[in-house]
Amino acid sequence: MEIETSRFGKIDVNEDKVLLFPWGLLGFSWAKRFVMIPHGGNSPFIWLQNLEDGNLAFVLIQPKIVMAEYRVEIEKQTMDELKAKNPSVLEVLCIVTIPKDKPEKMTVNLLGPIVVNPEERLAKQIVITTGEYSHQHPVLQGKA
Repeated sequence: MEIETSRFGKIDVNEDKVLLFPWGLLGFSWAKRFVMIPHGGNSPFIWLQNLEDGNLAFVLIQPKIVMAEYRVEIEKQTMDELKAKNPSVLEVLCIVTIPKDKPEKMTVNLLGPIVVNPEERLAKQIVITTGEYSHQHPVLQGKA
């Protein structure tokens, strides 16, 4: 399928690359279908482009790049919803916020990670309630 996006122009998306978020994302419950697009080069960033609205895209990063000790306990209900038999098949990514004209102040939301089962092409955003992480953790520690 071909979609028009505000960031990438027209892109072709193979149906077998589409990720389904049955519950949407926090604040975007209507947004169910996405595709992940690598930022390019050796960049650690990934674009999560919505297929229903070409203007909606998020920047993602693996949280361990920013915080090596980051841990997420995946509950059985989430495992079942994502049709995952083993947590090792799941990928965890977090949304990055990049302030306009101040990329050095970018933060990552460690409280609301996105859990992806690439085998089933299912994903879900979860909320961590333990209080040990921030929704605005600096990406560039000590560099801003």
